[in-house]
Order: sequence, then C-alpha cells, then structure tokens
Amino acid sequence: MRDVIRVMDVSKSFGEETVLHHISYDFKEGRIYGIVGNNGSGKTVLMKCICGFLIPDSGEITVNYKRIGKDMDFPQDTGIIIETPGFLPNLTGMRNLELLASLRKKIDKKAVAEAIRAVGLDPEMKKPVSKYSLGMRQRLGIAQALMEDPSLLILDEPFNGLDKHGVSQMHELILAQKKKGKTILLSSHSQKDIDVLCDVVCEMDGGVMHCIR
Repeated sequence: MRDVIRVMDVSKSFGEETVLHHISYDFKEGRIYGIVGNNGSGKTVLMKCICGFLIPDSGEITVNYKRIGKDMDFPQDTGIIIETPGFLPNLTGMRNLELLASLRKKIDKKAVAEAIRAVGLDPEMKKPVSKYSLGMRQRLGIAQALMEDPSLLILDEPFNGLDKHGVSQMHELILAQKKKGKTILLSSHSQKDIDVLCDVVCEMDGGVMHCIR
C-alpha cells in the first residue's frame, strides 16, 4: 500500500507558540484517517501545511511523492475543505461551482450538477449563497471538494452545521469515496464521525501527534 502523504519531521511555530512539534507520519492509500484533538491542538495547521497554505518552519511534506513548496505549491488531485467554505455570496451554488470548475477545466457543467445533487442540494435552485443556511453552505463545500473526483480528500470539520439526517447522508457519501480507493484525512469534534468513518485515528496534543487507533 503506497504512501500518499509523507509528513517528515515537520515543525511550525507562530511567535513563541509551537503548534506542530517534529511530526512524522505516513498516510497510506485507500484509508480514512481521523485527526482529533482540542481546539488549538494543531489539527488545522497540519492540514494547511499538507495543502500548501502554510509553510512549515522545518521538515518536509510530500503528496504523491512531490514536495509541497518545492515541486508544487499545492497538492494536485486533491479536494479540500478547511474552515468555513468561502463562496461568492451573490451567486447561486451552481454558478459558484461552475466558476471554480472553469479554473482547471477538468469537468463540465453536468459533472458540477451531479456533485451538487450528490450532497442533497438542487443545482437548479436560484437562491444566492448568501441566503443559504450554514448546513446548505457546508453541503456546497463538500460538493466543491468532491466534484473533480480527486484521489485525496482533506476535510477539516466537514459536517459543521448539518443536522443528524444530513450527517448520516454525508457519512454515506464519504464511505462511498473510500470504496473508490480514495485517501481521506478528516478532522471532527464528533466521536460518532470518527467511529463510523475512520480506519486510523491520530490525536494531536500540544503540537505532537500520536496514533491511538
């Protein structure tokens, strides 16, 4: 089973505070990894470093054997949700995702509509994103992450704002992605999310990561 992500002796500080402390871990293909820990434990910072949004102070991260920040700025073939998904508020969900899809030109309008339907939204809906509930916006964020059928998903608290039924729907969707052989990193404060979805659980505490399951 090949290593999709390799985190090698990575540290990151903000001023006097060390948020990541010499973290090393290999994330293998086709598994769902849960990253748990209290607020401020470093979960989101680690994900941002893997995505190339933050540069580690030391150490190295490779995604599919390419170094982030050296061979490429951002990992290719990756769907990402980190913090609240940002969309253009005056446009519909469909138009927002069409604009994002046009940047890489990997998918057409039909594929965008299919991704929106897959998360339980209507691609024909005329309501602008500014009128969406938090749960609807979160669903649109998941659609954005999945729409180009990436092999790697990095999902930071992807179920925020969803009711119990919505969470169950999204669990099924994420497990279906795993069946397709995708590698998924997921952070969640919900123990149920972790229990239902994750093959491996890593805990962040004081900038250090330990595998606990």
